[in-house]
Amino acid sequence: MTSGSCVRGAESNTNDRTYTIRTIVRKIERMSEITDGRRVRGDASRRLVLASAADLASVEGLDGLSIGRLASAVHVSKSGVATLFGSKERLQLATVEAAVQRFQQAVLVPARTAPRGIRRIVALLDAWIAYSRDRVFAGGCFFAAVAAELDAKPGPVRDAVARAYDDWNAYVVVAVGYAIDLGELDAQADAAQLAFEFMALLDASNTRSVMTGSNEPYRFARRALVARLRAAGADAGALAPLAEAVDDT
Repeated sequence: MTSGSCVRGAESNTNDRTYTIRTIVRKIERMSEITDGRRVRGDASRRLVLASAADLASVEGLDGLSIGRLASAVHVSKSGVATLFGSKERLQLATVEAAVQRFQQAVLVPARTAPRGIRRIVALLDAWIAYSRDRVFAGGCFFAAVAAELDAKPGPVRDAVARAYDDWNAYVVVAVGYAIDLGELDAQADAAQLAFEFMALLDASNTRSVMTGSNEPYRFARRALVARLRAAGADAGALAPLAEAVDDT
């Protein structure tokens, strides 16, 4: 064999290997595109199912939220829902997390546009009332609904709901603390006590409104919240957005 033929043979082998590698890379890329597409569709399906699950649980409770019940509600197969979540408990935990995210978008995100201090507190309280009044969840406040059924039932799902309540309470306590530090509330005001009273009034207005179908409880809550903030030293002008908002019947 001549040296020229050896070179040509080596070049041929190199070209073959290059072609094979490119072919393999293209196949892997196509497989990756298919996998990514399936993942995107799976994530979208999961979000849609969880949106329905959260609404359903706000009305019927988390205990009644099973794979079969949800499949029937969203008109998909049980196997399809089971593929997404695997078990009833995992479905319930995912539903709580989805509810937390929806709550944050409805209450915390808009309130954060207000400056820290009394205006942030007013924005939080006003946004929470709108969240309940406008039925962001079909059954009113998701957490009020599921806490009532789970408060005496230990387990991971109850713990997830309790963490959500604790996080919301802590956020309000911090917001009140900023108002105290800024001198917008009395220096001797107790942030934890005020947060407790605010949450009690909000929860009561939600429960009464869901039970009666009336928005009057929100008007009562606004008056009580304004009165409590005024007693703690808040300026009346800063409370106007909370005091003057109209909750249509």
